[in-house]
Amino acid sequence: MALSHPRNGQLIAFLARLGYAARGLVYILVGWFAGLAALGRAARAPDSETALSTILTKPFGAVLLGVVAAGLVFFAIWRVAQSVFDADHLGTDVKGLARRFGFGVGAVINAGLASSAVQMVMRTSSAGGGDSTARDWTAYILSFPFGQILVGIVGLAVIGAGIANAWKGYKGRVTRHVTAEGRAEPWLVTLGRAGYLARGLVFMIIGGFFVSAAYQASASEVQGLSGALRTLQEQPYGWALLLVTALGLFAFGTFQIALARYRRIDPPQVAAAI
Repeated sequence: MALSHPRNGQLIAFLARLGYAARGLVYILVGWFAGLAALGRAARAPDSETALSTILTKPFGAVLLGVVAAGLVFFAIWRVAQSVFDADHLGTDVKGLARRFGFGVGAVINAGLASSAVQMVMRTSSAGGGDSTARDWTAYILSFPFGQILVGIVGLAVIGAGIANAWKGYKGRVTRHVTAEGRAEPWLVTLGRAGYLARGLVFMIIGGFFVSAAYQASASEVQGLSGALRTLQEQPYGWALLLVTALGLFAFGTFQIALARYRRIDPPQVAAAI
């Protein structure tokens, strides 16, 4: 049966929506625990794997985490559809290709997060934290000729992604692909803009870590989400900076769950491509 068949299209859309919901849950948990850290009620700033391990501690946690892992896999597949098959009809100009490349990177990140969740369910791994994973990969890249240049490019790309997210939050159309109308639109815009601004700030800090690692040829400089949040916390009035960022990440997670309901999803016509 062709993948462009209407029933398959409905299945792809359903799986994509489940993926948005799973992604939203992870961001909500990260925002929640970051808020607790800002208020002095948590020992350390969280990362995505900390959020996943928290699910495992709840009643039926293994089942819930398995569902979230499946959702993240589906979201990664949807990102592939957006990247390779241009499901959002972004085109092949420079801007469109840049966004599609970003979707491809997102597919890899979400697949990796899903893999971590599966390992937790299978009890083959505890939540070691995204920082150590990022450092391991950076050390591997630095071992290659021109590794410093490659790490520097990664850092600049992450900073660029952060700027793009922040700009989208400040001026962009965060509900461009949303079908909600009337009263639903304003609160979606508010959530989306707050979320993208917070996400952009975090990305820019993480990108700075990579640039520093490239300059010093040291993987120990690299930090992930928890490192970025700790950096905010260590600034003057850091608790306030962290709290505002936490609220933004919580808003982004809520926005993603809203997208699971309201986003317009056009399953790509890929039958001719396979």
